[in-house]
Formats: sequence, structure tokens, C-alpha cells
Amino acid sequence: MAESKNPTDDKTDPTSDDEQEEATLVQQLMNKFSGLFGSLKSEEPAEDPVLKSFDLETAAEYMSKCSNVIVMAGAGISTSAGIPDFRSPGTGLYSQLEKYNLPFPEAVFHLDFFKKNPKPFFLLAKELYPQKFTPTPTHYFIRLLEEKKKLLRVFTQNIDSLERVAGVTADKIVEAHGTFFTSRCLDCQQEYDLEFVKEIIFKDEIPHCTKCNGIVKPDIVFFGEKLPARFSDLISTDFDKADFLIIIGTSLKVAPFNRLLTFVNKDCPRLLINMEPVGNSSSPFDLGSGALLYGSKANRRDVFHQSTCDEGVTKLTKLLAWEDDLDKLLKSEGISVEKVKEKISTIPDQTEQNADRLAEQMAKASLDNDDKKD
Repeated sequence: MAESKNPTDDKTDPTSDDEQEEATLVQQLMNKFSGLFGSLKSEEPAEDPVLKSFDLETAAEYMSKCSNVIVMAGAGISTSAGIPDFRSPGTGLYSQLEKYNLPFPEAVFHLDFFKKNPKPFFLLAKELYPQKFTPTPTHYFIRLLEEKKKLLRVFTQNIDSLERVAGVTADKIVEAHGTFFTSRCLDCQQEYDLEFVKEIIFKDEIPHCTKCNGIVKPDIVFFGEKLPARFSDLISTDFDKADFLIIIGTSLKVAPFNRLLTFVNKDCPRLLINMEPVGNSSSPFDLGSGALLYGSKANRRDVFHQSTCDEGVTKLTKLLAWEDDLDKLLKSEGISVEKVKEKISTIPDQTEQNADRLAEQMAKASLDNDDKKD
């Protein structure tokens, strides 16, 4: 979800793994050489700092004056809902799948494998289907940003649609790796809605097209598929406007999503809320590439706040004097603030158990299919 990364974190525009690697390498080289000479001269900032200090308090003070905030969200914002992430070592779904006899853990998100055996994917789809999970305080914080007229857009790697369920306006959401809300036949491209597919997969059946009997696949981006056009269209317009960037619950390891933070202007503060430091580099070659520079003498605008996503946004909400507003929003949705706080401590174990259970189910579906072929 990574981060925790999301199941489709590795999707990018190239149509093959070789092309993906090549495109990523070219981008990395371009990034490095674009700032090479300036970076080697000095690690001191070339211009005055944007922030007077690099902590959450200062970030909140600056953000309070902003009106075009972009949020980059990864699977970490959904783990407290009990949704397994995909890439966390030892606990993520891919780690759990490694002990089973799949071709490789990511196979369930490859079209070739899906066409031969869609059952493991639809077991996952049933587990992650919208409205099965309750949005987290972080999802409601994003909605609060919109209600405060500060949210320009949330770019999410997640396919759980919890931003929608939390009440964030659809126009404010860019689902970089697709959505369950629409589906289409792989053969004739006939479109289907959420309820059509949901009714079938909750019977543990495979949805087929009513016109041609092809497999109906939710509009989730698989490996080798292009990202939604909306993703690239809004990148070109939104990031120039951004006056504050929040990066939350993501590993920042997968292109092209991880490059979005480089598209804001050089004076736009960037706040990372994450359990682990990501997106930064100790290499002098990366100082001009757009890498996050928290902890570096060259830092002018980047803040890293180490915490869970929910703890981070809760503290940020207090600093913004929005605590009562968030509590009212949660209560209006029937969510107990006290229970949310109690639940956070038990979530890691529950999420790992969910990942293990789901991995076992998906692997069994794959093995059953192989036995039938034999």
C-alpha cells in the first residue's frame, strides 16, 4: 500500500519491465546531471531558506497561510484501517505471498497471469472493495483540508477508494493506480459499474461480460498498463500552482509517482509524514535532482516528521487549531475519536494477520487452478 506501498505501486507508463527500467534510469540520469555542477560546489543552500526551521510546528504555521495544498498519499494512510500494505518487509502482502508457489508475488497484478487465472486477484478485490473498510483519521484530515478550502488535489497510490468513502470530492482525487468504481470487459471494453462487479465477486465468482462473455476487470492499473490520463493531465497543471506539499505514508520508491515531489516550484515547502525516512539522499549528485533535503545543510524547505500517518495528522491538526473541527467531522461519521486512538496500538498485528490470511487464500486459488490444468 509500502510505506508502505500500494499493490500497484510499480505501475508506470512503459509497456514492459525493460522499458520501465530504461525510462527510470534515463530519468535518474537526467535528474542527477541537471544539478550536478551546482551540487558539487557546496551543500549550503544557494538561496535563503523558505522555512525558518524544519519542524512540524513551522510547517503548520506556513501551511496555515496556503490555499493550494497537494497531498501525495501512499498505502500507509490505510494500514490503520486494517488494509494490508504490499511491500513492507515481513508483513506486507508480497512478503506473505513469497512463501507460496506463485510465479512471483506480484503475479496477481500481471495481465498474462490474470487472464489465465483471475481468481487470486478477485479474492484480493473482494478483500479491498470500497465500503468494506472505514476511512482513517488521515483520510478525514484530507477531507478537512478540502472543507477548509486548502486542498488543491490528493494524488493517491491507493486502490481502496477510501478517499471517496471519506467524502473527499471526486474532482479533488487523482487515483494514480486506478479505481474499483468502474470496470470494463478485457475483450470488448464494455463498461460496468461498482455494483455489477461487487455482486458477483462477493459470491466468489468471476465477473464476465454480458455481451461477449469476456472477463470484466476493475479499472485497476496492472503492470504494463498505462496510468490514467487524468494522472498526467493534472500533474501538468496542479504542481505549478501548489504552495504546500504533504507527502504521507509512501516509500517514494516507484516511478512515476515518486517523481511528483520534484514538480513543485523550488520555494514550495514539502512535508513528509512517514514511519521511515524516504526520498532523501546523502549523495552530492542528488542535491540538484529534487530529492528531499531534510537533514542536509542544503535544505531550504523540507520537513520530515517521523510518526504514523494518523499520529502525524493529529498533531498537525492541533498545530493548525483544527482539532475540534476534525473531532466533529469524525463524530458526524459515527467514528469515536477515543476508539480510534485505542485501536492504533493493535493495528500492526491485525494488519499482518490480514495479509497472511489473504496471501494464503490467493495462493490457494492459484494452486487450485494449476491442479485443474494438470
